[in-house]
Amino acid sequence: MADIHEVEHLPAEYYSDFISTAAKERKPSPIRNLLPLEKVPGVISLLAGKPNASTFPFTSLSFSARSPTDPTQESTLTIDGAELEAGLQYGDTAGFKPLLDWIFGLQDALHGRRRGEGWKVSMGGGSQDLIYKAVNVMVDPGDSVLVESPVYAGVIPIFHSLHCNLIEVETDAQGIRSSSLRSILEEWPADKPKPKVLYTVPYGCNPTGATATLERRKEVLKLAREHNFIILEDDPYFYLYYGKEPRYPSYFALELEEPEVGRVLRFDSLSKILSAGIRIGFASGPEALLEAIDEHTATSNLQTSSLTQAIVYKLLDSWTYEGFRTHTEMVSEFYRQKRDVFESAMRKYLTGLAEWSQPEAGLFFWFKLLLAENEGKGDSEITIKTKAFEKGVLALPGTHFLPNGGPTPYVRASFSLTGEEDVDRAVRRIREAILDVREVNGCGVKVSGERNGAACY
Repeated sequence: MADIHEVEHLPAEYYSDFISTAAKERKPSPIRNLLPLEKVPGVISLLAGKPNASTFPFTSLSFSARSPTDPTQESTLTIDGAELEAGLQYGDTAGFKPLLDWIFGLQDALHGRRRGEGWKVSMGGGSQDLIYKAVNVMVDPGDSVLVESPVYAGVIPIFHSLHCNLIEVETDAQGIRSSSLRSILEEWPADKPKPKVLYTVPYGCNPTGATATLERRKEVLKLAREHNFIILEDDPYFYLYYGKEPRYPSYFALELEEPEVGRVLRFDSLSKILSAGIRIGFASGPEALLEAIDEHTATSNLQTSSLTQAIVYKLLDSWTYEGFRTHTEMVSEFYRQKRDVFESAMRKYLTGLAEWSQPEAGLFFWFKLLLAENEGKGDSEITIKTKAFEKGVLALPGTHFLPNGGPTPYVRASFSLTGEEDVDRAVRRIREAILDVREVNGCGVKVSGERNGAACY
């Protein structure tokens, strides 16, 4: 990896065109911007209306956690004294400093990114919180934005609330199609501003389960430089990779190969590997963009919970980076086995009735129902939302993941929670729902010994 002094980064003024009007007009918090000065030695602070810690009833917090190297063993960790006092009090907007420092080290270890390259880290109430804020500080109402399609359904309302023009970039089993992205950008009308951001989920994409190949990632980064946009790298399944080949480097790591860094804003989540309910995520990227996000935080929820950050730091610090790596490898192997169980049921019941690609990361199968063309134009909506639910199984029709809506024969199914027997029952019920719809459509097709007739796709 390049030495820290050899890494060129884009200057702060470069990002002026990427900051939304609302973010530029947001006035800094007069109190929160001065909080760091309280730490100057010898300063007596009369600044903030912090409650006195002596009035807090909590004196000690202990919790037990499984060992990352031996899940049968548990250790008890205790937070008390100054650690607990910091966790119970208002804290810095960007995050709990010990945890921030730990995350800086993690990004160095996993992505080769070191301090001094023009980037920083900010904590959020889950990565969704940070994505929402990032979009609002970068996108103006009515802007055109690039989004892979299908896309994570949770971001669609964020863009819709800003009345954005969602430009759909095609995807397939190898992730985002850089050829589609190039065509969009090269054919962009000369009288319209080009999109400032591209939103993508490169590992185990929700909903498709696809993981972007190295070649495509490099091409997308090249296009970001050529057409001047920021990549919003939403990567909650980075640690849930269970493919046979070594894990591809992130956009955040790959941009070190570019002439200068600063075109990637990365979002990580601890929800899938530590706890979804603890609501901790972090963003890593250009200082100017993260500072704008911090200003948003200062005027919305002030900060991410100090206490949950202190708990997470206590656990991660006890594990060390090696323990964290071991834990995430165990989690990814757990989901690989869940994937295999689900796919076995799909082969058993859906062969000839659906098509799919095997995911290498994440929690989802994205499969195409082979339905009659004269029923809902091959749409999965009735089959899944009505027929399958009547039979006792719940999944999501693919239309919910299309940025601009519309019919689609695809379905998203999550395999993260369901046991093997229920998986078998669920997929069998989906089969029955498909057969019912095909029969209505005049496709009494014989599939694995059922319902004779001519094939109809």
